[in-house]
Amino acid sequence: MYPYDPSLYDPYRQQFPPGPPPGAGGQQQQQLLPPPPSQFPQDSGPSVFAVDPGGIRRCLFRYTFIRLRNGSRFWFYPVFVGRRSIAGYRWRPRQFRWVYFGIDLNEITSFSCQ
Repeated sequence: MYPYDPSLYDPYRQQFPPGPPPGAGGQQQQQLLPPPPSQFPQDSGPSVFAVDPGGIRRCLFRYTFIRLRNGSRFWFYPVFVGRRSIAGYRWRPRQFRWVYFGIDLNEITSFSCQ
């Protein structure tokens, strides 16, 4: 029997993208990630009922373009995929920064990884 070592597996441990912590105006911190590509990918056709976690898992730690049921579309940098949700950093172009964001997978109609 092997001894349990919590440092080897901790499902709640946050894995952040490479780079310094996110910055804010006036602080001496740098941007977490460079901005995403300036162009949006083309629409990929019909929407799905729900996104499969196994399908979007391949996009972990990659720039991902997300389209939601409500018509929103944005660049996203996923760092966690669960059975029903995804979390990561959403690009806010007007603020020119990444913000932490999570959403249910059934709200996503399509996605595309870079």
